[in-house]
Amino acid sequence: MTAGNKNGWKAAGFAAGGLLLLGGMIASVLAGAVHYNWSVAWNAAFHYDDAVMEQVIVRTTRMPRAFIAAAVGASLAIAGALMQTLTRNPLASPSVLGVNAGASFLVVLAAILFSVSSMQVLMWFAFAGAALGSVIVYMLGSLGRDGLTPMKLVLAGAAMAALFSSFTQGILVLNKQGLGTVLFWLTGTIAGREPDALIVFLPYMLLCWAAAWFIARDLNVLTMGEDTAKGLGQKTAWLKAGAGLIILVLAGGAVAVAGPIGFIGVVIPHIARFMCGPDHRWVVPYCAVLGALLLVSADLAARFIMIPEEVPVGVMTALIGAPFFMHIARRGIVKS
Repeated sequence: MTAGNKNGWKAAGFAAGGLLLLGGMIASVLAGAVHYNWSVAWNAAFHYDDAVMEQVIVRTTRMPRAFIAAAVGASLAIAGALMQTLTRNPLASPSVLGVNAGASFLVVLAAILFSVSSMQVLMWFAFAGAALGSVIVYMLGSLGRDGLTPMKLVLAGAAMAALFSSFTQGILVLNKQGLGTVLFWLTGTIAGREPDALIVFLPYMLLCWAAAWFIARDLNVLTMGEDTAKGLGQKTAWLKAGAGLIILVLAGGAVAVAGPIGFIGVVIPHIARFMCGPDHRWVVPYCAVLGALLLVSADLAARFIMIPEEVPVGVMTALIGAPFFMHIARRGIVKS
C-alpha cells in the first residue's frame, strides 16, 4: 500500500471517529434521566429562550457537560501519548505517574484550607500540583546506578499517587465540613460543572493541542533514540521541556475541571497507535478524537446504571482502563 493510500485510510478513520464523537455529544445532550427531543436542543442552541426551562437545562447543563467531557478526554489522551513517548514507558499516563494525584492534592488544599473557589485560581494550583508530582516521580525513578527505567518510573508513580492520596484524605479528615464539597469531585466527574469551567480551560487546551501537533515531527525523531535525535541536530532538552509543559497544562487543567479521571491516558494512546501507526502527526489528533469519544461515552453510560442517580465517570473509565492496564503488564511490555 502506498503512503498516499495509507494516509487516506488514516484520514478516513479520523473522520469516522469525529462523526462518532459528534453523535456521542448529541446523545449526551438529549439522553439522561430526563430525555429531550431534537427541537428542544435546536432551540436551546440557536433560538434560546431563558423563559423555557427545558432550553435552560439543555443550554446551561447538558451542552457544557458534553463539551467538557470531550475536552477533558482529549486532553488526558494527548497528555498520556506524550508521556509514553518521553518516558518510553507504555504504562505512562497522568494517573499512573502521580501527576493527577499531585494536582488533586493542591486543588483540595486550596479549596478546603484556603477556601479558593475561582476556577482560574484552582487551575493554577492544579498546574503546580501536577508539576510537583511529576518532578518528584522523575527524581525517584532516576535513583540508583541504572538510572531511569520504566519499571522504576511506574513504582515511583504508584508510591507518589498513594502518598498524595493520603495527604488529600488527611486534609478532608481535618476539615470534615469540606468533605461533601470535594468527595464526589475526587472520584472524577463532569456532572454539575458550570460553563465557566470550560471557558477558563478552553484557551489553554487549544494552545496545548496545537503545540502537541506542532512538535509531533520532532517526537517522531526522538523515538529513534536520543543520541540519534541529537545527531540530527535536535535540541532534545528543549523538546522534552516543551512536551513536559504541555503535559502539565493538559493534565492539571483536566483535574481542575473534572477531578482525577484515570486510565484514559493509558488506554487511548495504544488504541490510536494501533489504528494509525507510530507517527505522532496522526497519533495526536487520533488521541484527541478517541479520548473525547471515550469520556463522552463513559459519561453517557454512567447516567443509566443507577437511574436516577449517576455513577461518577471516573468509576466508568476505571472499569474500562484497569483490565487494559493489567493486560499490558502481563504481556511483559514494561521492562525493569
